[in-house]
Amino acid sequence: MKTVGGTQSKRGKGYMAMPGTNRQVEASRGVRLTPTEVKVLSLIAQGHSSQEAADRMVVSKRTVDFHLANIYQKLQVNNRVQALRAATRLGLIPFEPFFGQGIQD
Repeated sequence: MKTVGGTQSKRGKGYMAMPGTNRQVEASRGVRLTPTEVKVLSLIAQGHSSQEAADRMVVSKRTVDFHLANIYQKLQVNNRVQALRAATRLGLIPFEPFFGQGIQD
C-alpha cells in the first residue's frame, strides 16, 4: 500500500490526487476514478464526443456514457464541463492548456 498525501491507496485500484500537488487535501474525501474512467475523461478533455471516445477505446457509445455517468456520480457533478473542472481541481487529471496533444494511444 502506498501513502499519498496522508491517504493510503492501492496501485491500480483508482486514481487519487497527483503527488506534489496542493490538491491532495481536496482529494482526501476519497474520490477515486478507475483507469478506464480516467481514459474516458481524458478523451472528453481532448474534445472528443462520446461516440469518438467509444471508437478510440473500441467499445460502444453506451459503455462510454455508462463510465461518464459513474464519473458524474463520483464527482457529484451534472455535466462534462463540471466533471473536467472537478477532476482537475482534485488532481485526478493534470491541468494542461493543451491536455492530450502529442500523446499517442
